[in-house]
Amino acid sequence: MTGEKGNNRVVVDLAALRENYRNLTAFIKDSARILAVVKSDAYGHGLVRVAQCLQEEGVEVFGVAEVDEGVALRQAGITGEIIVLLGVMPDEYHDVVQHRLSPVVFDRGTLITLSDYAGEHDWVVPIHLKIDTGMGRLGIMPHELDMYLSFIQAMTGIHLVGLLSHFPMADAPEREATDLQNRHFASLAAKNRLLFPGVRLHAANSAGLINHPASHYDLVRPGITLYGCSPCPEKQGDGQPLLQPVMAFHSRVVQVKEVPAGYGISYGHLFKTERVTRLAVLPVGYDDGYLRKLTGRAHVLIHGQRVSIVGRICMNACMADVTDLAWVEVGDDVVLMGRQGDGIITAEEIAGWMDTIHYEVLCLFGSMNRRTYLDGSA
Repeated sequence: MTGEKGNNRVVVDLAALRENYRNLTAFIKDSARILAVVKSDAYGHGLVRVAQCLQEEGVEVFGVAEVDEGVALRQAGITGEIIVLLGVMPDEYHDVVQHRLSPVVFDRGTLITLSDYAGEHDWVVPIHLKIDTGMGRLGIMPHELDMYLSFIQAMTGIHLVGLLSHFPMADAPEREATDLQNRHFASLAAKNRLLFPGVRLHAANSAGLINHPASHYDLVRPGITLYGCSPCPEKQGDGQPLLQPVMAFHSRVVQVKEVPAGYGISYGHLFKTERVTRLAVLPVGYDDGYLRKLTGRAHVLIHGQRVSIVGRICMNACMADVTDLAWVEVGDDVVLMGRQGDGIITAEEIAGWMDTIHYEVLCLFGSMNRRTYLDGSA
């Protein structure tokens, strides 16, 4: 959602996005290029606006999850290569051809039917072949590679332009598993390049980009790092590129009230006041991605000061204890994630409160609230 009205809003700082991209570009080896991962609505930051911003910065390759995302980018004027990371189904072939998308392929049936469809429409579809070197998710098995390369050589409606894999443990302190996986991919890729010279290789996600420079190859696939979060937050600043959070989450106070000591707050009265307490009621709850799991754990920033959320978080509301703040009034800005004055609440911290990862926090807040943009252009 985008717009200017409403009590809750996600603010996307495009200047921070640009700076993150530049810092990542400087961090990777000179021969590699950025494949900007903008899937899942750019991790909640807004697919089109993020891609347009990155295209202005010089990005020429984008990664999406679904064909519909690729179509939306083409319709918004994105001209670079758009790779569909989750593959394609037969009822999507028309859009693949019409909008010049590059699907990731990992099964023989798709190779055959996609090649036939493209041939019938006088087009050759560029494809990326995915190998499962240890993720246990999408991809052909390594021993199948020779067979698949033979299939592709014999087909006229498709053209192999990329070979990829994915790391499940690149963020782990122990490097051995990912190093082994990367060496395996490199040996498979060498075989591929004898048959298909010029094919681009890519394996490094954000964690691979930071921790495993040997995996940079021709393309690297940053996602979370573009949006200012480290895949290895415990190592942040330790030989990592400088990153700035791109997303902030704001609400505002809709009521300030005083309640007596011993007063129960919200459903179930899990929290009872121990003193006369001033509450600020905030119009944000689990319908906005501010999950019930945050009950008893979360803090927010008001006037740059950290205050506790008390009582159960409701569908559309939660309460902050502002007793110790000098003055709070209706309409005051509340930061649930981001900076205010000297205070900061990060996506990583919220993820800890929610027993999840910061990727989920960004996707939740970004997908369930209005977005506004700070342009950040020169």
